[in-house]
Amino acid sequence: MTSHDEARELLSEFPVVDGHNDLPWALREQVRYDLDTRDIAADQRAHLHTDLPRLRAGGVGAQYWSVYVRSDLPDPVPATLEQIDCVRQLIARHPRDLRAALTAADLEAARAEGRIASLMGAEGGHSIANSLGTLRGLYALGVRYLTLTHNDNVDWADSATDVPAVGGLSAFGREVVREMNHLGMLVDLSHVAATTMRDALDTSTAPVIFSHSSSRAVCDHPRNIPDDVLERLPANGGMAMVTFVPKFVLQAAVDWTAAADENMRAHGFHHLDTTPEAMKVHRAFEERNPRPVATVATVADHLDHMREVAGIDHLGIGGDYDGTAFTPDGLDDVSGYPNLVAELLDRGWSKPDLAKLTWRNAVRVLGAAEDVARDLASTRGASHATIEALDG
Repeated sequence: MTSHDEARELLSEFPVVDGHNDLPWALREQVRYDLDTRDIAADQRAHLHTDLPRLRAGGVGAQYWSVYVRSDLPDPVPATLEQIDCVRQLIARHPRDLRAALTAADLEAARAEGRIASLMGAEGGHSIANSLGTLRGLYALGVRYLTLTHNDNVDWADSATDVPAVGGLSAFGREVVREMNHLGMLVDLSHVAATTMRDALDTSTAPVIFSHSSSRAVCDHPRNIPDDVLERLPANGGMAMVTFVPKFVLQAAVDWTAAADENMRAHGFHHLDTTPEAMKVHRAFEERNPRPVATVATVADHLDHMREVAGIDHLGIGGDYDGTAFTPDGLDDVSGYPNLVAELLDRGWSKPDLAKLTWRNAVRVLGAAEDVARDLASTRGASHATIEALDG
């Protein structure tokens, strides 16, 4: 039996819980949520990284669908609601393949049924518009994590890729974290500044996650996780879900991406734009400047280091498919997870450890957040704090 055969066998029992997939935003950008035009029951590889046949081929058993909206939108809350509606429509259209999931028990039920558990994560604190009531509303609609920032600061938290403004979390930012603990919503620290990571770990009584981040020691990009933060995950109980984005995992790609982003801005596009017109600009730049290519081994290098620092109980996978223009060789789309598992098998990772990486850790962390929320229910009610009152 080859390592690829062993990988597929393992994933049939312990499928991947992926922490971050931007399919809803891709559907908004490409077809304005016309789900007939982009029917994910069919092969969509000409347009998307994600469809149901490739999710099945990749051994995906649960997906956190990102309900991301850009932070520069004038009113992000309605746009976030549209993203949530998109996920709910996808689940309703494909009941044989997708199952709505809100809890760790739902994840296990979906696995037993052979369906893909579908959860939601809101990517960026701008989606709550400085309102704890809005945060609770997103939770009521099924959102199970909030990434505290995206690429830009919010009023109460610093981003990894913006100029520091509050020095991590403000007083209101810490109250956001406490309210998330009260709800059972996971605190996601991907995209945030290292100061924000540390403040959140100081504040949270529940496990935190990094839904799609890799190791800063292996690739020095501010989107990645410093070792001192990884070292704190065992005490917190949380997990870091390694991402595949080449510009975050391969140092040579960091420098190339900086030049490519500047080229996009020079042509009038947002650097994260993946519309056909924007991709033409990307491809023309790449023809003139061949991009460095990440591989499965590149991602495995991150996991090897992160396991040394944080331990196997605190790792997961968050590919960021349909949220990135480029992917590593061998991890081209959501069908590629067996290639990563095979690489790790070849490096000596045990099957019990791989089961933790793909499935068990993510289920445990969500369940632990639920346990904390149950404990807090008897001692804390809903917070009605405002940013004006706490931050002045």
